[in-house]
Amino acid sequence: MANAEHSVHGSATTDTRMGAARAALWLVAAVLAVRQTAAVLRQPPGERLTDLETWIGENGVLHMKGSLYDADKFTGTPFAGLVLKPLTRAAEQALGIAWTFGTLLLVVVLGLVVARALPGPVSRRSGLLAAPIAISLLMLSLPVRNSFYLGQTSIIPVLLVLLGCFAARGERPSGVLIGFGAALQPTVLLFAPLLWFTGRRRAAVTSAGTFAASSALAWAALPSDSWTYWVHHVAGAGLGARPDSLANQSLHGALLRLGLEGPLEIALYVALAAAVCFFGLRRAVRYAQDGQLLLAVALTGCVAVAVSPTAWQHQLLWVLLAVVGRVGKRASDRMLWPVLVILAITLPGNMLLPNMAVLYPVRENVLLVAALAAAVAVPFLPRNSPYFRRPVPTEYALPLPARWSGVPLLPFWRRVLSRPNLLLELLVIRVGYSVYSQIRAAATGGVTAAEEHGRQVISAEQALGIDVEHWINHAVVKAEWAEAFFNFYYSSFHFVVPLTILGVLYVRRPADYRWARSSLAFATLLALLGFWLYPLAPPRLMPGMDFIDTVHGPQDLANPDYGAMTAVTNQYAAMPSLHFGWSLWCGLIVLVLAPKLWMKLLGLLHPLFTVCAIVATANHWVLDAAGGAAVVGAGFGLTYLLAGRRQLRVPAGAVPAARVDTQAEAPVPAAPK
Repeated sequence: MANAEHSVHGSATTDTRMGAARAALWLVAAVLAVRQTAAVLRQPPGERLTDLETWIGENGVLHMKGSLYDADKFTGTPFAGLVLKPLTRAAEQALGIAWTFGTLLLVVVLGLVVARALPGPVSRRSGLLAAPIAISLLMLSLPVRNSFYLGQTSIIPVLLVLLGCFAARGERPSGVLIGFGAALQPTVLLFAPLLWFTGRRRAAVTSAGTFAASSALAWAALPSDSWTYWVHHVAGAGLGARPDSLANQSLHGALLRLGLEGPLEIALYVALAAAVCFFGLRRAVRYAQDGQLLLAVALTGCVAVAVSPTAWQHQLLWVLLAVVGRVGKRASDRMLWPVLVILAITLPGNMLLPNMAVLYPVRENVLLVAALAAAVAVPFLPRNSPYFRRPVPTEYALPLPARWSGVPLLPFWRRVLSRPNLLLELLVIRVGYSVYSQIRAAATGGVTAAEEHGRQVISAEQALGIDVEHWINHAVVKAEWAEAFFNFYYSSFHFVVPLTILGVLYVRRPADYRWARSSLAFATLLALLGFWLYPLAPPRLMPGMDFIDTVHGPQDLANPDYGAMTAVTNQYAAMPSLHFGWSLWCGLIVLVLAPKLWMKLLGLLHPLFTVCAIVATANHWVLDAAGGAAVVGAGFGLTYLLAGRRQLRVPAGAVPAARVDTQAEAPVPAAPK
C-alpha cells in the first residue's frame, strides 16, 4: 500500500513537472512568434516584405503588362505567378499584415505536423514537448526569419510535402499536394522517386501528373513567361540575384564562388548533382523503409537543396528537419548532430567558424555543407540498432553532499568521468565566444556616460589611495624593455593561456574539465552585464589626463570612433576587466589542480603579470581588475551551487578515463521496504 501511494505521488509529481515544462516551452514559442511578427510589422511599409512588394505592390511585376521576368525581380515559376495574379489592388492595403499572420500560421501548422511525424518509438515526454520545441526552432531558423522579413512563399512547398506525406488520407490526395509543391518549387519533384521506391506508386504518379498539369496550365496562360523560365533560364537558373552570391547555397552557387565557370563548371555541377541524387535518394528510401519517414523526407529535401540551380536561404528549411536523425552509439555523442544542424540553420557562418582564409570555402557554404552531410554522409542509426533507443550511457561522477539542498542537481550540470564530445565542445566554445563578442560590441553606452563613469572610478580610487595608473603608465614608458614586455604580454596571452588550460584539462582531467569550463563561462556572462550596465572609458581614452596608449598608439580623442579599434571591439567594455578575470581564473585552476608546488607558483605569475600589463598599458583601471576578480569568484560560486564541489566520488565499478581527485564512496543505505 505504501509503495502504491509512493508510486501515485511520484506520478503526480512527474505530471506536474511535465505540465510546467510544456507550458514554459509553449510560452517561449509564443514569445518568439510575437517577437518575429512585431519585428516585421514595425518596419515602414516600404521596407518590410520587400520580395512580396516586388510581386504585388503598386509597381510590382504582377501589375506589369509585359513578362513576369522583365524586371528581373520575380524568380518563381510561371505557375506561382499565375496563382498570385488574382491578388487585386483592393487586397493589397492589408496584405502585409495578413501575409505576416498567414506565415505565422503556416509555421505553427508546420511545427505541429513535424511533431506528430517523429519516428517512433517516441516517449511520452518527447511527444508532449515536441510541438513547442519544433515551433521554437522554426521561428529561430534563418529560412523562416527570411521568409517573414521578405514575404517569401518558401514555407508553402515544405508544408505541402509534409501534409502529403503525413496528413493526407490516401495516395491520390498525397500526390496532389506534393505535385502542387513541385509546381511552386520544381526540385520538390524529387519526392516522386521517394514515393515510387517506397511503394506509394499511385502517389508518385499523381504528384508527377499534378506538376505537369499545373505547369501546362501556366504554359497555356503565360506561354512567353513559361518559355523564359523553363527553356531560356533552365528552370529558373540565373533569375534574381547573382547565382554566385552567398545567398545561393547550392552546388551550382558553390562552384561559381570557387571560380569555376563555363562548360567545365556545368559539367562538374551535373556530375555532382547526379551523384548526390543517386546516393541521397537511395539513403532516403532506406530510412523510409526503416520507418523513419520524416528523416527520409528531410534527406530528400536536402538533396533538392544541393542540386537546385539556385537554393536561396529562405528555401533551406529542409536542413532543419534533418535534426530528427539519431547519430552516435554513446549518449554523450547523441547531441552532436542536432547541435550542428541547429547552429548551422540559425547562425551565420562567420559566427560558427573563425575568420581564417583556409576556412572560407566552408564558412561561405555552411548550409550547403549541412545539406550534403545529411543527404549522403551522416550515418544515421536504423531503428533496429540496439543503440537507437538505448545509447551507451554516460557515466557520471557522484557529487559530494555539499550543495544547497534547495537547488536540484540537474543532469546538465553533472560531470562525466569520460571526456565529452570534442567537436561539440569546440563548437560550444566558438559559438559562445562569437555571441560574447557580438554582445560586447553592442553594449555601448555613449562617450559621455563612459567618461563620467571613468571620473567616478578615479574618485573612488583616490579615496582608497590606489590611483596608481598614471604613475605606472609613465614609469613603464620610460623603460623601453618594460613597455615592450607588457605590450607583448597584454596582446599575446589573453586567449592562449585559458584555451591551453582547457585543453590540458580535457585530455588529463576530464572530470574537472566541465567544472572549470562552466565557471569560466559564468564569469564571462556576468562580465557582459557589467559592459551593458556600466560602460567605462579606460585610462587611455580619458581626455586631459595624459595617459599614453602603449599598445594601440596615439588616439584622436576628438573623434568619437577613436580610429579603427572601434570596429574591432567595444572601447568602453572596461568594467570588469576580463583580461585580468580570465588570467585569475587560469591562476586559480593551476593552483588547485597542479600536482607540484613550482607549477602552482608559476600559474600565479600569469594573473600578476596581467594586472601589471593592463594598468601599465593604460587599458584598465585598478578597480577594473577588482571587478574581474569579482565575476570570477561569482562564476566559481554559481558552479558550486549548480554542480557541487569539485571533489567527486567515483561510482562503484567505474574506471575514470583519466586521473581525477576522488574520495572513497560512502556506503549507501538500503531503501526501506
